[in-house]
Amino acid sequence: MISAALDLGEIARALFRYSLADCSIERAFSEKIKSRTDGASRRYLLFEDDPVDLSRLKHIRVLAAGKAATPMLEALLPHLQNLPQCEVSGVLVTAERPEQLPENFQFFAGGHPLPNQASVDAARAALQVLQTLKLMSSRPDDALCVFLISGGASAMLELPLDSTISLEDTVSFYRELVHCGASIAEINCVRKHFSAIKGGRLAMHAEGILSYSLLISDVPVGHLDALASGPTLPDTSTVEQCREILARYDLMKRFPASLRRFFGNPGLPETPKAHQFSARSLTLITSDDLAEATRRRAESIGFYAVIDNTCDDWDYCRAAVYLLERLRSLRRDHARVCLISSGEVTVELPEGSPKANDVAASHRLGIGGRNQHFALYAATLLQSSAGATVVLSAGTDGIDGNSIAAGAVVGELTLLRSNGSRNTADSGLLRQAELALQHFDSGTFLKTVGSSIVTGATGNNLRDLRILLCV
Repeated sequence: MISAALDLGEIARALFRYSLADCSIERAFSEKIKSRTDGASRRYLLFEDDPVDLSRLKHIRVLAAGKAATPMLEALLPHLQNLPQCEVSGVLVTAERPEQLPENFQFFAGGHPLPNQASVDAARAALQVLQTLKLMSSRPDDALCVFLISGGASAMLELPLDSTISLEDTVSFYRELVHCGASIAEINCVRKHFSAIKGGRLAMHAEGILSYSLLISDVPVGHLDALASGPTLPDTSTVEQCREILARYDLMKRFPASLRRFFGNPGLPETPKAHQFSARSLTLITSDDLAEATRRRAESIGFYAVIDNTCDDWDYCRAAVYLLERLRSLRRDHARVCLISSGEVTVELPEGSPKANDVAASHRLGIGGRNQHFALYAATLLQSSAGATVVLSAGTDGIDGNSIAAGAVVGELTLLRSNGSRNTADSGLLRQAELALQHFDSGTFLKTVGSSIVTGATGNNLRDLRILLCV
């Protein structure tokens, strides 16, 4: 339980920690995926209320990709045990190999946020698995493919639609997209039209086979097909929208020549649409579930709690100003306020600056990510006269940019110094904070002042969470 006697910073940290636990993958599977046996001893696997007769299956394939792939696979496999007539195998694509990789599963350490050779190898392996499964299946109900998709799979599972595009050029393409300032939905719209497996193309290779996608969403609600760039969902975006995004962010000139030729092709193929799909999907957890869990926790310790996701995908400066003003407005009517905001903010690196995960330039790049950048900027806006206030911003995957931190928590005292009985602005500290923002080195500064949040990889990925508290 969270004690109301804790200081605000510790309360914010506890809210983040407990809300993540409330939205665990294990809990989501236990609530939405169940096994059932009928009177005739037939076993069924229920995807929420949709049953699959396991006793008729001869082949089950599981393709799991993303930051949450391992816990998703571990939660699913118990439902697929003790099926003597059926063989179970698949592909696991995530950052680290689990200690006990299930028998008959191939593992690939796909790259993130930039693809690597394993990302390409994994995509080819997944396509081969589906091709072989279709050849082995003798009737529509003797094979099942389960896709386990979570955030991070865009980079971890990649294969260019144009086979002549090199891995080096693919990495450059990803790097420019990630740092152009576009929203995740916009970035993934472009990725979909680049890839041989995204935008629904992976699922099209499973057409004719019963297939389900189980999803842990790290994208805005209403843009589910942006999750992992939608490899198993029909795509709602179009080539025309892709070209508009490329033009709006002036990306073509930043791409390698092979990418310019690819996207400049007037015959760029469209992605699969809903009328072409028979695959089914079930969303297990979203960032909305996380925000709601935080609201319940905050209310249980006496806060007036409000969820406001208005600033999702806003620039970090604009988002910080908006949320702090909203917090002050709520504080006028309530003694203890908790403002919750899920989603992501954007931080655009200037063109020509070194990029995160660029090893050659890493010595010239500061440490941090969008959460720490947002938190530090918020700290520069806070004033001691505003009352006790804290701002937490953290990634639910436990990773923020190129740092080891998930994010940070700051307060109205973070950039102040004690002067007897008074706290006064420390101009030196404020200047250091401003320089850290200027040089995209928020993580280094926040670690120095003890504001970092370090969780390690959480095995989950539900976007970012911002918690603002005021009393």
